[in-house]
Amino acid sequence: MTMTIDEREASGTQARTQAPRAAHAGWTPAAGRPSPVALLVSQEKTRERDLVPVRHGRMMVSPFTFYRGAAIVMAEDLKDTPTAGLNAQLCGDAHLLNFGVFGSPERRLVFDLNDFDETLPGPFEYDVKRMAASFAIAARDAGFSRAQASDAALTSVAAYREAMASFAQQTTMDVWYASLDEDEIKRAVADVVTQSRKPGKKTAAKDVKAAKAGKAGKAAQAGQLADTTAVQGAKSQVKMAKKAERTVAQLSAKAHTKDSLQALSKLAEQVDGRYRIVSQPPVLIPLRDMPPGLVPANTDAMLRDKFREYRATLQPDRRHLLEQFEIVDVARKVVGVGSVGTRCFIALLQGRDASDPLFMQAKEATASVLEAHLPRSRYRNSGQRVVQGQRLMQAVSDIFLGWTKGADVSRHFYWRQLRDMKGSVEPEGTTPLGLTLYARVCGWTMARAHARSGDPVAIAAYLGSGDSFDRGIADFSQRYADQNERDYQEFVAAIKDGKIEAVEGV
Repeated sequence: MTMTIDEREASGTQARTQAPRAAHAGWTPAAGRPSPVALLVSQEKTRERDLVPVRHGRMMVSPFTFYRGAAIVMAEDLKDTPTAGLNAQLCGDAHLLNFGVFGSPERRLVFDLNDFDETLPGPFEYDVKRMAASFAIAARDAGFSRAQASDAALTSVAAYREAMASFAQQTTMDVWYASLDEDEIKRAVADVVTQSRKPGKKTAAKDVKAAKAGKAGKAAQAGQLADTTAVQGAKSQVKMAKKAERTVAQLSAKAHTKDSLQALSKLAEQVDGRYRIVSQPPVLIPLRDMPPGLVPANTDAMLRDKFREYRATLQPDRRHLLEQFEIVDVARKVVGVGSVGTRCFIALLQGRDASDPLFMQAKEATASVLEAHLPRSRYRNSGQRVVQGQRLMQAVSDIFLGWTKGADVSRHFYWRQLRDMKGSVEPEGTTPLGLTLYARVCGWTMARAHARSGDPVAIAAYLGSGDSFDRGIADFSQRYADQNERDYQEFVAAIKDGKIEAVEGV
């Protein structure tokens, strides 16, 4: 029987007894916590051996890049944290660089979550904590103060809570259709720029009081100092707001250029009148150039066969569209940070002629890191788990999302377009204001994704209208950022001691 709105609200409020909102603060690592290096090594047993050192090299760049690759470490830590018993479809790896823009089927540029390798139903707090901690860690990497790092994390959680309260008041269809496109983001940033330019209100009350007490000189001096500080602060805010506006415009413009034609110019070359994928080892190696033993000799034929199987997972109209393209070349490609070492291939397809390209990606999907601590996915094919989770959480998805098994049926893959107007914000070079604005957008987006699969009414009731939950998660984020730095140092030490190998700069 369907619960009434009052009953849903009551269940959310009752959940506070199971997990008080303030209980999210005060996190400490569990006794007997496994070594982060040991967890990472255990995850790499089925990965391409020649690429594992590349993964380590990418992770050792900074504490933030380590955090990006260490979802398995955080999954181990989250299993011991308080949860309210309110589940939603989780991204599973909701750090700030797994949000971004991409092209919708209607060719709008939309902002959303864009990585679902670890997706699984589970406690909504898991995603919120990974998102918030990523802001604290990225802010520290950018050289911001501890207070600024905390503010970015706090803002992401407050935005999540406020957005969830709004979704709790909306109809089911309105929640489902909610999305955020580039025009809305540009308007929001423009509003911040406008607000930053407005002069603040000043008062001379303290100066008058001081003058009456015979301290006019000191009061005037203090007033001048305060005015100077305020003016400098206002100018700084305006400068940061304008930089954020430029960043959004540049990101949008760049994303619009990222399509298969642009990929063709960067990833392919023309030989004897036909395009083929260029060789850029070890990041990109066409199968024709793969050293013996790294991939089976029949990989090219196998992928073409699996491509036909994958097309069968698409709805008929999209399958018909894709059947008008043929594969002309295939290559192994290294992607991301945490995914390095999993099998990943790109295929260059051709439509009506050589000037009608389409790049597709087939990426290995392994079990979610959350499945060690939560109920296993209902989907036995991990590629299907990724695709169905993505469709559930995103407002719009790639029309070519599908899945298949590998030649080894124990390995699973999901397929998607390689480049489709994709772009993301890099924390390096941003300002505290810019990162805080981004945190607000990510918080709203995460709430919308959870509201589609979870119960926004119950979650909103649990969160409440105050900032108790926000402060609890912000405290967790700072503590987890501290732990992440210790884990990073242990990881780097293991590389320096020769316990694990790393290849830098790739």
